[in-house]
Amino acid sequence: MDSELNITYITLGGHVEVDKYRYLYFLMMFTVYFLIICSNSTIVYLIWVHQNLHKPMYIFIAALLLNSLLISTAIYPKLLIDLSEKQLISYSACLFQCFLYYSLNGSEFLLLAAMSYDRYVSICKPLQYHTIMKKTTVRIFLGFAWFVPACQVALPVSLSANTKLCNFTLKAIFCNNSIYKLHCVSSRALTVYSGIFFFNVTLLPVLFIIFTYTKIFIVTYQSRREVRMKAAQTCLPHLLVLISFSFLFTYDVVIVKLELELPKTIHFIMTLQVILYHPLFNPIIYGLKMKEIYNHIRRLFCQRKLHQHINK
Repeated sequence: MDSELNITYITLGGHVEVDKYRYLYFLMMFTVYFLIICSNSTIVYLIWVHQNLHKPMYIFIAALLLNSLLISTAIYPKLLIDLSEKQLISYSACLFQCFLYYSLNGSEFLLLAAMSYDRYVSICKPLQYHTIMKKTTVRIFLGFAWFVPACQVALPVSLSANTKLCNFTLKAIFCNNSIYKLHCVSSRALTVYSGIFFFNVTLLPVLFIIFTYTKIFIVTYQSRREVRMKAAQTCLPHLLVLISFSFLFTYDVVIVKLELELPKTIHFIMTLQVILYHPLFNPIIYGLKMKEIYNHIRRLFCQRKLHQHINK
């Protein structure tokens, strides 16, 4: 603690042999962050500029990829600074990073739920699609997805701001829910509220997604082969993203709540998966599996190659 400035600093102790592999870690993290920015931004840009992609399904995909960019930006810049200097962060900055991380992760689940509802209406109620999925409806879903988790995470984070700390070393490489283990006294109310938050922005959206995809499966099973193929083409990427994200987020939350003492190296590797795998997985899945987006990506790179060839 810096008594002169009255600032409490937390040591991020989740790194493994950071002094030995500092430059390797930095190069790897910088490369991954660069790829995350480029891949996600490219698809968001394509959806933004092409009129035929101005549909609810693609708008939700753009929002999901933008959300991944925001999550990565909340983590990677500080992570890169930590790899070049000491692994320290002020307690207030740590709480803010924790707030961004969990509110945006909550938004991810709600955006996936909105996407599943869009697919449900499109496949199960095609004649009513344009009546239900209006621009106003899409805006409400997007606002709800970002506003509700932020409000729910703000309360426990603000309550933790003035909580007395008895431990100043966080067993993580960024500020996650293990920050509550630094408190001198464990708050039962905080634990209950965290469970309610997890239920509201994780379990409820997942249950809703399971319900909508069950309905979609029933309808497509009774339809023609062409309908089943089209449904699989649009729904499969969404399910793959949901499964991967649910697994990684559940690990991040449950591993702290159960207080499992995993070897530091395993915990470090799994934490890297949480922040590395998903932001890169999203653009690959949607870029390759969504035909309209893939066609625009192919045209974009073909135009660049043609332009380079003409310049030569």
